Amino acid sequence: MAGLTRSEIMKLVNRYIGVSGGFLGDFSYRTHADFYSEYCDLDINPYEYTGTTRERFIQIISSADPLVEARIVRGVLEHFPVGEGPRTRTQELRAEFIEAVQRLESSSPVATPTLRITREVVARAIADAEALIKANGATSGVDRIHTALHGFLFAVCDEAGLSHPPDASLTQLFKVIRESHPALHDIGPRDQDITQVLRACSAIMDALNPVRNRATVAHPNDQLLGQAEAMLVINVARTLLHYLDARLS
Repeated sequence: MAGLTRSEIMKLVNRYIGVSGGFLGDFSYRTHADFYSEYCDLDINPYEYTGTTRERFIQIISSADPLVEARIVRGVLEHFPVGEGPRTRTQELRAEFIEAVQRLESSSPVATPTLRITREVVARAIADAEALIKANGATSGVDRIHTALHGFLFAVCDEAGLSHPPDASLTQLFKVIRESHPALHDIGPRDQDITQVLRACSAIMDALNPVRNRATVAHPNDQLLGQAEAMLVINVARTLLHYLDARLS
């Protein structure tokens, strides 16, 4: 699941909480430190960060995973009620952040894999995807995670000495791997069921190409994937990377 965008974080800081003289809302350094345990049930020490309370808060929430971000936002909404603070702290803005919390909590992400079978382009694409998801939302990361998965399948084939067309698609590469890689010849218990799952993955991969080409920023498309659908694609790709790297390494 994509975390808060940079725009959402700055809106939370500047419009909802409010800033004066570098201090965030009514936080002192001490009350800012107490906030995370008291309102968020989190073990976070702002003294490990540098700068004003505003700068420390931004560093903390920007580096947190989505579920931690959700707990911080919930804590902010509880600690800073509407009707107090800056005029920009409105009921409409509060409702916007409640929706953001629900988004963050509803789709916990599949973790980014650390691959043993890889290429430079794969590592770069994964890093780019993470940065884009964090900065602009999941839709911006679909193209890069598609590239990462495609490059990974090339790396798997080349490492195992499996022949393939130089311009093979995701689906073609996965078929070669599924049918010819020795690590997939004897999967173990429930072999037929797992094989059926892998065949279903082929259909998923077949759908990833038009999704990437026609509904992401890979091309100047008029219509783009929604955040939830984009995160679905990203999580599917991450799941496949996790499984194949673990099984084939």
